[in-house]
Amino acid sequence: MLDRHLRPLIDPPLNRIGVWLARAGFGADLVTLIGLVFGLAAAVAIGAGQVWWGLGLILASRLADGLDGAVARATQPSDRGGYFDILADFGFYAAIPLGFVWLEPAANGLAGAALLGAFYINAASFLGFAILAAKHNLSTEARGKKSWYHAGGLLEGSETIAFFVAFCLFPAAFVPIAWVFAALCLVTALARVAAAAAQFRDQG
Repeated sequence: MLDRHLRPLIDPPLNRIGVWLARAGFGADLVTLIGLVFGLAAAVAIGAGQVWWGLGLILASRLADGLDGAVARATQPSDRGGYFDILADFGFYAAIPLGFVWLEPAANGLAGAALLGAFYINAASFLGFAILAAKHNLSTEARGKKSWYHAGGLLEGSETIAFFVAFCLFPAAFVPIAWVFAALCLVTALARVAAAAAQFRDQG
């Protein structure tokens, strides 16, 4: 929901850094990999009880996630890079709740599992829409230039990071925050299903 409003603010500085990184020899895929490593390290830190370290690594991971696209735009975007980027994103999204389940399995297990299930359904609605959009030659750059059709929704990348930050700031409140997060993921998925039903109703 917030991504389209934040892109005009964050893209210019990211693009400037992306040009510098490209000139320094960093490829977009390498930056994506660095972001994924930071994200997985954040989950490990959280599971080990170092939640503040986890927060810092989450923020570093998401900075890298923004920079990989900037590096790609400064060089040569590729479908392979887009594929790797979305795979890394979903790996990161799964890892952080798992870190909190690892931290307190008895207390956080059910809410964490529900959140991961909601992520799974939301991801299916997102990727399914992208597949059909590609089939019908739809495109959008409302959330930045992507290698795939980036369908919007109530929860997008910005809101997901906000919830992850909230988990780190208030780890004792993981359970209620996770249930709210899971419910909003399902609402987002249902909205995408409705949009797909309307968009592709009369198309083969």
